[in-house]
Amino acid sequence: MPLIEWDSSFSVNVELIDEQHKMLVKMINDLYDAMLSGKENKELSKLINQMSVYAAMHFAREEHYFDTLGYPEAEEHKKEHLYFENQVSQFAKEFNEGKQELTNEIMQFLSNWLVKHIKGTDRKFGPFLNERGVS
Repeated sequence: MPLIEWDSSFSVNVELIDEQHKMLVKMINDLYDAMLSGKENKELSKLINQMSVYAAMHFAREEHYFDTLGYPEAEEHKKEHLYFENQVSQFAKEFNEGKQELTNEIMQFLSNWLVKHIKGTDRKFGPFLNERGVS
């Protein structure tokens, strides 16, 4: 069973951003499934690293829109991205060094942060982008 179920309440009404959000949801669900099925740490590490790289790419895309279109809440939004990136990076480092296990608590942090961020912070910029021709 997936940790996060995508539905229309996640949509920011920007096709590229919605597709990237769907991929992030899939990556968290894949990591959760791998954890539950007892995959080896090497496989878990690969999934964590892929998610981290993809999230950074996604955040850069959003921030490009903010910067080029003058989104007024850009700085606060970027701080949220940086917080998530730092948390995932720290976890990945400790996991790869054998100092941290992948736990339900970690998975809950990832899923809760993503859901709250998309449905809260990200949904705010959808209309702003739409008004400027991004759909």
